Amino acid sequence: MSWSLVMFDSGAGRSPWRILNDKGQSVTWLNDFLDAQAVRGLCPLTLRMYAIQLLHFGRWWNRQYGDWKLPPAAMLAEYIRAQLQEQPPPETTSINARLGMVHRLCRFHFGEQTGWQDTGLRHRYLRRALLGYGPAHLRWSQLRLKQPRPVIVPLTEEQVQRFWDSFHNCRDMALIALMLLNGLRSRETLSLRLEDVNFSETQLRVSGKGRRQRLLPLPPDTVKLLDLYLRTERPKTSSPFLFVCLKGPARGQPMTPAGVRSLFRYHRGKSGVLSANPHRFRHTFGTEAIRAGVSLPALQRLMGHTDIQTTMLYVNLTPADVWREFARAVAAKTAPARKS
Repeated sequence: MSWSLVMFDSGAGRSPWRILNDKGQSVTWLNDFLDAQAVRGLCPLTLRMYAIQLLHFGRWWNRQYGDWKLPPAAMLAEYIRAQLQEQPPPETTSINARLGMVHRLCRFHFGEQTGWQDTGLRHRYLRRALLGYGPAHLRWSQLRLKQPRPVIVPLTEEQVQRFWDSFHNCRDMALIALMLLNGLRSRETLSLRLEDVNFSETQLRVSGKGRRQRLLPLPPDTVKLLDLYLRTERPKTSSPFLFVCLKGPARGQPMTPAGVRSLFRYHRGKSGVLSANPHRFRHTFGTEAIRAGVSLPALQRLMGHTDIQTTMLYVNLTPADVWREFARAVAAKTAPARKS
């Protein structure tokens, strides 16, 4: 029996995910960290992601060093090499995410002043203070692997139309419209409540990552679809969630991520648009917004990004885009001369 991840009904202020060793006992040094993140108010989905990353590191640490203790100088480099030797090796982004988690774990247990940072986990650099140079600080990111810049591949207009034409009820069309015309994430769409839709102001309140809320405008077509869905299709139910199941044993219950995956899987086969998925629709929204001239700060707010560098990924101009912008700039530059 190897180390495992299990789910417990642990109550408020404690992580619902627990890591157990090969004897079925709680791995305290990992679970204490998870509990601390639960106290911070992280959502169960984020805690699950943390737990999966910690489980991978915990298994490796146990094989390599045994009991938890102050990490040796070469620990991070050894952990990276071990991952690169796995078959198949994990994605670079996964390795870097695990390194970040190990950094937070060590900081939680050993702090910034107890000496763990002097073991080589991070490299020294000097940061300029107001007067001259301040004290030496440490940077763990020197060991992060280089990863290629992600390429955003949106759906074409023809693919969107084919996929859209395969739907025949207002609920599913409204679901797709929110991803395509507002750039919502799949889980943001599923977490919408009835009270989040303001028809009189044509606004939508969205709870994004980190429970950050944002107000978005609702396009007229989406308003019509939502209104028709609520008036003609949504079953009578006490569920506060906007999107619920329309038939079957779960009728009236909130839609689940598995339900959305099944919905997309069915319509991919029906429409022949095999690359259609919720995040691809979000990418399509971001790319088309950039092409339509939406500014980066505005798009950052619309999409709920905390870092504008994430929004910058959508600035992936084709040669046609470059020529179109060039023609627009030349027209604007020569317009006053033509008028005179």
